[in-house]
Amino acid sequence: MAAIIQEAARRRTFAVISHPDAGKSTMTEALALHASAITEAGAVHGKSGRRGVTSDWMEMEKARGISITSAALRFEYRGHMFNLVDTPGHADFSEDTYRVLAAVDCAVMLLDAAKGMEPQTLKLFEVCRHRKIPVITFVNKWDRPGREALELLDEIQERTGLRPTPITWPIGNGGFFHGVADRAADRIVRYTRTPGGATKAIETDLSAEQAQAELGEDWVRAKDEIDLLSAIGSDHDQKAFEAHESTPVLFGAALSNFGVGRLLDAMVDIAPAPTPRLDVAEDPRPLDEPFSGLVFKVQANMDPSHRDRIAFVRICSGRFERGMVLTHAATARPFATKYAQSVFGQERATIDEAFPGDVVGLVNASALRPGDTLYDGPAVEFPKIPSFAPEHFSTARVRDSSRSKQFRKGIEQLDAEGVVQVLRSDVRGDQSPVLAAVGPMQFDVVKHRMAVEFNTEIAMDRLDFGIARLTDAESAPILARQRGVEVFTRTLDGALLALFTDEWRMRGVMREYPDLVLNALLADTRG
Repeated sequence: MAAIIQEAARRRTFAVISHPDAGKSTMTEALALHASAITEAGAVHGKSGRRGVTSDWMEMEKARGISITSAALRFEYRGHMFNLVDTPGHADFSEDTYRVLAAVDCAVMLLDAAKGMEPQTLKLFEVCRHRKIPVITFVNKWDRPGREALELLDEIQERTGLRPTPITWPIGNGGFFHGVADRAADRIVRYTRTPGGATKAIETDLSAEQAQAELGEDWVRAKDEIDLLSAIGSDHDQKAFEAHESTPVLFGAALSNFGVGRLLDAMVDIAPAPTPRLDVAEDPRPLDEPFSGLVFKVQANMDPSHRDRIAFVRICSGRFERGMVLTHAATARPFATKYAQSVFGQERATIDEAFPGDVVGLVNASALRPGDTLYDGPAVEFPKIPSFAPEHFSTARVRDSSRSKQFRKGIEQLDAEGVVQVLRSDVRGDQSPVLAAVGPMQFDVVKHRMAVEFNTEIAMDRLDFGIARLTDAESAPILARQRGVEVFTRTLDGALLALFTDEWRMRGVMREYPDLVLNALLADTRG
């Protein structure tokens, strides 16, 4: 049991959250590069012939330069095992990101130096706040023209309510980025970019005298700002950080590999290790109890030649051994773990054992869905991962009726993965299910995957609905009779959803029938 506690203590499981184009995929690769998990970093929007980002594997991701799926990169650094859970970078896939955040102990909030706190970043930060996930902030792209560092600190505090406590401070700005003053380590570090930024940047330690002589006014200004930070007490406080009251801040440039190694060091030094998780009864599950894990992501056909299906499981307690037979809490049926892998993009490695905080990919997991619990020994179940409020709705139908069987199979699989929410009703029947999504790009993913993976072309027709609310069996018949309202059953969990054309129509129904059950779903900000 002591070995499990020791192994858990050296785990760091985290995700990078950001607005699209803030550099999340580039940062993911830069972290892997500094930990020697890969030998050369690619770039999403690189020059012709340059490698693509390792973590982005779907053709749509490569074509659009965004992350849609999520994966988990496992690597060692300074005697610690890191589990970097990659997340979708586009706002349309924020529900998938929410599921990923259910599996981590810390988040790195990536900000664009020129744009600061952008809407998607703030939305994901609110999820971290809701889940009480400590946040480390990394101000990216400091080698390009951007805003003032002190101005960004003010914005972070104003928009998040967290007190920013810079660990490093930039020397130079506006595209003239020399290096950082490391406040925690009392170092002055100058960065030199390697050709193309494909390998680790060269770091040179400077004395204060050397910094004065070589960096001139940029060093003088940085030193004055550092003195100001010390005077106002903007120093790292571990208890405040873990209590989600402050956020350590680092500055750098992921594309140039500036400051990335220091971020990894900060993860080792201050990021929290796994702690006991609360089960559905809100009792903590001790780390050294028998194995338990939470399925937070299911992805099919990551390897097109094998047509497999992988469930990503965050280990919550105990020791995982490949081949052990677990119990699936939702069905009480046994689940064999013969094929357990670490998966990042299309790169795989077999995992023979793992400990709390690790992420394991279980292959051929056709029975598992996001939010499921697996356990060994005494029964345990963790809270389900709630669904986001969909805002876009479309019917789906097969273009070639001879592909109806493949159409049904494909829709069922994408529903089980959580790519979209599938809604059905007696009125519309099963031939044209309604697909519900947080963002319209999810529909593009459905059409693409149906065509590529199931060789089935589908047509989609947008529906004039904009709001979904949870209802019950007593309210459903009344709602179904209202103009501009339809009631559907969500196939994933059997929940009844009432769809309204707009907020005005919903308010009108609520005024006329105040006793109806109409509950907001997660991430729905409307009253």
